[in-house]
Formats: sequence, C-alpha cells, structure tokens
Amino acid sequence: MSKILVVFGATGQQGGSVARYVLNDPELSKQYKVRAVTRDTTSPAAKALQDQGAEVVQADVNDAASLHAAFKGAHTTFFLGAPEFGQDTFNHEMNQGISVADIAVAEGIEYFIFSTLPHVSTMSNGKYTLVAGFDAKAEVEEYIRKLPMRNAFFAPGSFMENWTGIMKPYPVGDGTYVVKRHVSPKAQLPLICTSKDTGKYVGAILAEPEKYQGKTFCSATRLYSFAEICDIISKATGKIVKYEQISEAEHLQMLPPWGGYLVQMMSYQEEYGYYGEKTKELVKWAGENARGKLTTFEEYLEQASLKLE
Repeated sequence: MSKILVVFGATGQQGGSVARYVLNDPELSKQYKVRAVTRDTTSPAAKALQDQGAEVVQADVNDAASLHAAFKGAHTTFFLGAPEFGQDTFNHEMNQGISVADIAVAEGIEYFIFSTLPHVSTMSNGKYTLVAGFDAKAEVEEYIRKLPMRNAFFAPGSFMENWTGIMKPYPVGDGTYVVKRHVSPKAQLPLICTSKDTGKYVGAILAEPEKYQGKTFCSATRLYSFAEICDIISKATGKIVKYEQISEAEHLQMLPPWGGYLVQMMSYQEEYGYYGEKTKELVKWAGENARGKLTTFEEYLEQASLKLE
C-alpha cells in the first residue's frame, strides 16, 4: 500500500519539484501517494499537479486545523517554511517551523524532511547575526532532530532562478550590463536549479530513507564565482556582463530596508563558505547521492531563455 507523502509549497519551486519528481518516477510513484499542500487549490499549478495524479489540499502554516487535516493518515512530509523579511524574521520562521513539526508528531508522521539552511551566527562565531532566516531554519532543524520521528534535511544553495529575476544584471546605458556586489569577484556561490533539482535530492531520501536518516543534503550543482556567473550569462545572452565590486556602504544603498541581512549573508558566504569550511566536499557528496543528473547554470539559462534588453 502506498504511503502518503505530504508536500508543502507544492506549487512553488522546491515543493513543486519534489511533487513532480515523485509523481513521474516509476518507483517512487508506486511507493508514495502525493498529497500536495497549497494555499490556493484553484491555481493553474495546483490543477496541473492534480492532473498528474496528486491529491491537492488547502492548508496554511498559520492555521493549525488545516495542518492537522493535511497530515491526517500520512507517513512522510517535505516541509519548507514561508520566508519573512523584516524585524521579526527569526521568531516568525522559528515559531512557524516548530508549530508544524509538533503537529506532524501529533498526527503520527513517521519521517520529516525539512528544507533547512546553515546557522550563520554560530558558524561565524557571532560575527554575522543579521541573517535571521538562515539561523531560524537551523534552529528548527535542531528542534526536529530531537522529536520522536525520523528525519533528513535538504539545504539548498543559492537559487539559479534568482539570476533571471531579482539578481538579473542591469543595463549600464552603453549596451553593457553589470552585477554590483561588495564581495570579491572570486567569492563563490553553490548554485542550484531549485525548480528542477530539488526533487532529485529529496527523491534520494524518499528512495532510501534509512540510509539518509539524520543526513543533510547540501544541495547545489557546484560552486560558481561571481566572475564566472557573469561570464556564463554573457555567453548565454550575447551581451557584455561585467562584475563590479563596490563598497559595503554603496551596496547597502542599493538594497531595501532589510538589506543588512543580504550584505551580511554575502560577507559570511565569502569568509566562511556557504556551508562552512567544507562547503566544496559537502556539495560533492550531495551531488553524488542525488537521484539524477543535476542542472548546470548554462543549462538553466538556456531553458529559461534569459534575455537582457
């Protein structure tokens, strides 16, 4: 008999990738029945999942009754918190994650897969304390590890999708484009195509849950420097894209009111490594254990048909 897999964020990048991967995998689709959780069951993305065989249910992480219903009779879940940027980011994400985990235990969930991130404050020895979204997820992870259910963790790198959206190079005015940051052009980011590859990592856990009990997948195709990212975008678009290192003060002026979060996040990643000093090794292990070929940044840009105009 198939086990019910509850997938949160099922119409988003991470959850959608997990749901689609399981629904389309010959083995996992027999082992798991996907229950896709979304706030809007009438959206095109929700209907597409339903057409592929998923049970689509409405639930909100702030509505305990809807969460109890979503978990009812299920065996495994993939959960990611809803990000919040502002002064109360840490408490918001912490309370949300703990509440969902407690309800999962109450409803008898046996295996909890959580989308986590590194604890920046701890890993930087208290130097960078504004990256609340990362720290909150790490605290929730530690809480989940102590609960009476098996667990595994998916820790995504920097999203490739951001480079065709909020991190897209912008025009200088002379036909060229620029990416401006306060970190060195040699600073490296572990890039992941979340919409296509999240399911390949989580799918590995679902296929062999005992093997990956308690393990964390530091998930990215590989590390790319900012200079390399700009070169790859140049080749993909046929436009000149340059990287310009600016001062921290100049960078802050370009950002929203909570920009200190982003500046400290980048500074931490440059100084300590996204996943710490063993970032490269951790990414390599995760890639070797993923279930399927990972998407390169070049492949992502080709599929996304990025245009700079």
